[in-house]
Amino acid sequence: MSGILDLLNSDLGKTIISGVSGTTNTDQNKTSSVLTMALPVLMKAMERNAATPEGAQGLMGALESKHDGSILDNLSGLFGGGFDDEIKTDGSKILSHVLGQKQQGVQQVIGQKAGVDSGSVGEILKVAAPILMGVLGKQKRQNNVNSQNDLGSMLGGMLGGSSTKQEQSFLEQILDADGDGSVVDDVAGMLLGGSKKKGGLGGLLGGLFGK
Repeated sequence: MSGILDLLNSDLGKTIISGVSGTTNTDQNKTSSVLTMALPVLMKAMERNAATPEGAQGLMGALESKHDGSILDNLSGLFGGGFDDEIKTDGSKILSHVLGQKQQGVQQVIGQKAGVDSGSVGEILKVAAPILMGVLGKQKRQNNVNSQNDLGSMLGGMLGGSSTKQEQSFLEQILDADGDGSVVDDVAGMLLGGSKKKGGLGGLLGGLFGK
């Protein structure tokens, strides 16, 4: 199963980055930075939520009905024809459900590191969240994921099942950030001082946060 950051480096990922960039009128490189930081954080938050039976059931239900992966079948049409406001509304609901009260803090921290204001980060994530859910829905279908354990394994695998405890802790700390940005500097220092796995989540995040 390919990880979420592998996806962003693929042709599909490039289509998503350029489409989200055009839809939100944000520089493509900055959009790429925001998504590279934000998608693992969103997935970590989903993994946390899915650790409870209720959370897992809610996520499975969403992936079986509305977010079954069909959004990925016509991304060029989606981005080419003017992005549907309904999808952004859906994205907004996904973000508030997944991140809850942590949403503002997460957006501020990512914005500071990507050089984008937190409002723009929010707009990028509103467009990206339904697409991320579509990716998860497609994976769920392809891998026949039907239980809470399977769901946790799928999310962990896409986050990079081999990622170190430091990297996992890094995502946890961003989720618990209060928006002052200092937590990211602390954790980035820790990550960069540790093992730099170039191919892993740490190499990518370390490179981004170590600017």
